[in-house]
Amino acid sequence: MVPTPKRQWQVARVAAIETLTPRIKGFHFTLPEPPAFTAGQHMDVRLVAPDGYEAQRSYSIASAPERPDRIELAIERLEDGEVSSFFHDVVQVGDEIELRGPLGGHFVWSVEDGGPILLIGGGSGVVPLMSMVRHHAARASSIPVTLVTSARTAVDLLYLDEQRRLQANGVFRLVARVTREAAATPDLGSGRIDRPLLQGVLDAMPDPRIVFVCGSNPFVGTVADLLLDLGVTAGRIRTERFGG
Repeated sequence: MVPTPKRQWQVARVAAIETLTPRIKGFHFTLPEPPAFTAGQHMDVRLVAPDGYEAQRSYSIASAPERPDRIELAIERLEDGEVSSFFHDVVQVGDEIELRGPLGGHFVWSVEDGGPILLIGGGSGVVPLMSMVRHHAARASSIPVTLVTSARTAVDLLYLDEQRRLQANGVFRLVARVTREAAATPDLGSGRIDRPLLQGVLDAMPDPRIVFVCGSNPFVGTVADLLLDLGVTAGRIRTERFGG
């Protein structure tokens, strides 16, 4: 077997910055050697201070593999987060940032893997799932895809307008909930992702080949337990957890 080459650091340029939610910004990078990647993978970011202090973080790729020339990372401002604060407060278009990747080989999906697939994301956990959704759309795939997502309020729901538009293709379905306010539009629900909601989602779609769950540790643990209780076998559930 030929060994996998070590991923090298590249100096990427910030091509665009957009505000996605009150706490999350999307940073679009161009790289000297655009990496081929699979939806669900992530990139490492390295910041080095003048005194040599170094900080590294990993961020999921939000963009589709069909656009490797422009990598999008969605970065949430965290309390006391030195790297996320730097991105939100200091980084500007044209700045150069060191990136390495793509990395990760378990929490990934391509249309060649088949489906149907069920995607469940809490808060910023929707980022790698959005890469899968965009890949699915870019390939004009007929594989049924359902995305279940939740956030505190409607303005915290990442990529909501884009997800709403993608439903027009007839094979992508969005189920979105807000947990700290009343739903203001008919296509949003109020409350957490719970057993009755997941039961209804599973009943409304073909038996999923793979279920991807991404979010905080408590969110992923709760959702995975609910899926198991509803009869989804452990071998079909893939999880990725963010922080504590």
